[in-house]
Amino acid sequence: MVTITEFQVEQVKDPFRILAGKRYEYKLDLDVPEDDELYSENGIYVRAIYSEQEEGGGLVKYDVYEKSTDRYLVFELEDDEVQMIEKFCREHLEEAEE
Repeated sequence: MVTITEFQVEQVKDPFRILAGKRYEYKLDLDVPEDDELYSENGIYVRAIYSEQEEGGGLVKYDVYEKSTDRYLVFELEDDEVQMIEKFCREHLEEAEE
């Protein structure tokens, strides 16, 4: 099971009000078991964009990166992992830097 060990979050600035609602960018450090196909000796992190609107919020996009090289990895997370990340983002909105 993948777990989130550390995170950073900040609100995405939108001075021209192009986007509906508010957007938040998360950087989530993941602890991945060695037997998982996502595992890397160099570590893994996810950059996620979460949208919060009056009618609710949700994960807009995520990308997976190798931690020590910042190299983009072409991986799709499993549905339960995406749901875990979305829930985590929703629960940590108040910690966003504005």
